[in-house]
Amino acid sequence: MLSARSQPANSPRAGFSLLEVLIAITIVVILGSVVGINLLGLPQKQKVNAARLQIENFKTAISLYEQDNGFIPTAQQGLLALVVPPTVAPVPQHFNPSGYLDKLELPKDPWGNEYAYLVPGPAGKPFDIVCYGSDGEEGGEGHAADLSAW
Repeated sequence: MLSARSQPANSPRAGFSLLEVLIAITIVVILGSVVGINLLGLPQKQKVNAARLQIENFKTAISLYEQDNGFIPTAQQGLLALVVPPTVAPVPQHFNPSGYLDKLELPKDPWGNEYAYLVPGPAGKPFDIVCYGSDGEEGGEGHAADLSAW
């Protein structure tokens, strides 16, 4: 008679076969690969979204600057005119002493590059703010694509 501790090899509680273990490992590896591949692109998507939000902040700041002074910063003054009062004509007479951005320094894009400020902008717009994407150069596709205010 068999004791409670020893069971025959063909009993249902004998353990997993090598094939079952290999199938389970394969499934875990496949699921891990799918999740890993999806997570790899996430930081770049977040950077693109952050650049879009910053461009919107610039647009709002330029609008406030225009309301206070009657004109937008010139191309020569650039986006820096939103942080410190310009000394190049036209000098704003009603510059907000705390500036028009949250910080007292001009932010860079999420990839560490400067935003481009174009006056006039495309299609009759008064200005444009451009982020050149992950490659920092004009043109590109995917995460390297240019982002524009308009």
